[in-house]
Amino acid sequence: MSTLTTKQRRRLATKAGVWAGLLMGAGFAALPIFWMLVSSFKPNAKIFATPPRIIEEGSSFAAYVSIVHDPEKIRFFVNSYFVALSVTALTLTVAILAAYAFSRFEFPGKRILNVLVISVQAVPPITLLIPFFGLMVTLKLYNTYQGLILTYMVFTLPYAIIMLTGYFNTLPRELDEAAKVDGTSSFGALWRVLVPISIPGIVSVGIYTFMIAWNEYLFALTLTRTNDMRTVPIGIQLLMGQHSYEWNEMMAMSVLGSIPVVLLFIFFQRYFIGGMTAGSVKN
Repeated sequence: MSTLTTKQRRRLATKAGVWAGLLMGAGFAALPIFWMLVSSFKPNAKIFATPPRIIEEGSSFAAYVSIVHDPEKIRFFVNSYFVALSVTALTLTVAILAAYAFSRFEFPGKRILNVLVISVQAVPPITLLIPFFGLMVTLKLYNTYQGLILTYMVFTLPYAIIMLTGYFNTLPRELDEAAKVDGTSSFGALWRVLVPISIPGIVSVGIYTFMIAWNEYLFALTLTRTNDMRTVPIGIQLLMGQHSYEWNEMMAMSVLGSIPVVLLFIFFQRYFIGGMTAGSVKN
């Protein structure tokens, strides 16, 4: 009986240790987000007041009102939404077609293309910054939506193709064959049969792609010149003036910029986790 009690105590101690570690990790991760949120309501002069307080005298929605009533700052969000949604839609369309070809067909150069896709994914993006700048200037795509969209697709497509190929490999080929027996073409079997049952994988890849395009900073800074083409990450940086920083507006823009990604995870969390797990399986 005493041995059983000892085991129970050890289990309880283990569980308590795990929960304590998880709570500490969650608190460590959540603290900057919480501080960003409360700081967005504070007057700019009291952001770094000592001792720090959660609610300062004069706290208000002034930073958010300033952003909403500034057409230039609203344009940052419009640009980010347009670029991120365009990159997501185009990446998914191309990746679905490419993944279907890799998963279901044998063709000359398939192995070479596979290696090429994986190799592009392995290249550090920063090493391509200067070449992309020269390329966009040469193609007259500098400071344009098209330049940003095409650049981001270079980095999102390899991952999307790899993940969706792995996902399609988990689907039995009998589904395609049954559709073809009913008179459907290969293209029809893809869009009518495979795509509807691959929604978890497609959603997970779409969320990842949107996050990359929404949060990207370095290429957005390098490949754009005028404020009417800047995205949210660059807009936040522009609030750092030569003599003063608009900290409360920076925090407010950061909060508003985080909302789309947070909402995506809230509404599509089940699909995201399921898609990531299934896409990592290789048959």
